[in-house]
Amino acid sequence: MDSLLDALQEGRLIELPDNDKQDSLQLLAHIIEAIPSVPSGTDVAGLVLKREGSYNTTLGKGFAVPHARGSFDGDLYCAVGWSPSGINYGAPDGNPIQIVIMYLVPDNQRNSYLKEVSNIAKALNELHDENSLKTAADLNTVRNYLLDLVTSAKSIVGPEARARMIQLEVRENLPQVELQNIANLLIEPITIITSANLKPIILGQNKELIDLLESSQNLAEFLNNNNKFFDYSGWRVLKRNLSIYQAGRTAYECLVIKLNK
Repeated sequence: MDSLLDALQEGRLIELPDNDKQDSLQLLAHIIEAIPSVPSGTDVAGLVLKREGSYNTTLGKGFAVPHARGSFDGDLYCAVGWSPSGINYGAPDGNPIQIVIMYLVPDNQRNSYLKEVSNIAKALNELHDENSLKTAADLNTVRNYLLDLVTSAKSIVGPEARARMIQLEVRENLPQVELQNIANLLIEPITIITSANLKPIILGQNKELIDLLESSQNLAEFLNNNNKFFDYSGWRVLKRNLSIYQAGRTAYECLVIKLNK
């Protein structure tokens, strides 16, 4: 949770002046927009408010994590707001939101963002004491509590957090209509190795899927362009990470997903 830690250490934690959701989101967005390395003209407020109109970003237990995506490469930034009385955020558990962690997510930081939110969710489930925030008297108390939460969370991140990150990534890349059926999804992790003038080598456990993808004439082109996903025969291939090796070889870590109808 390095971006959250940076925000707490660099003074991007504020007390929200009222319990109005829109006002609070706009204020946090303007804090992010004022960071010198954020490209001039980035409308974080507009992007966040538009997304909030169709997607509730609460994590439960008094926390929300709204975000804006930026069409550029850069660092993952966040700003944090504390509402002493709580914001009526429309949370599924009905609880008011006291902590709003807003992110600006450049194109090259999407995996980092998903990992960070997944780790925050795990920390809330295993370490968070809601009464500590409800009884907090000032911003410094809140800051110290969040710093302790982040520090403690670093020791509990493991395979379960990775699994949640994969689930979040799948949700981020599926059409909204399919989210209702996410329990019926087939999800296959694969690695694809490419080299100049050679056919891609696909590593995975699903032989039928490997055979299918090896028959694609466009897989290599997809891997070499900037598109985030590639649809083929009912499957969606999502690029997650890549590693470059000697002899011009590149290994792509991918998720391949399909709605099991």
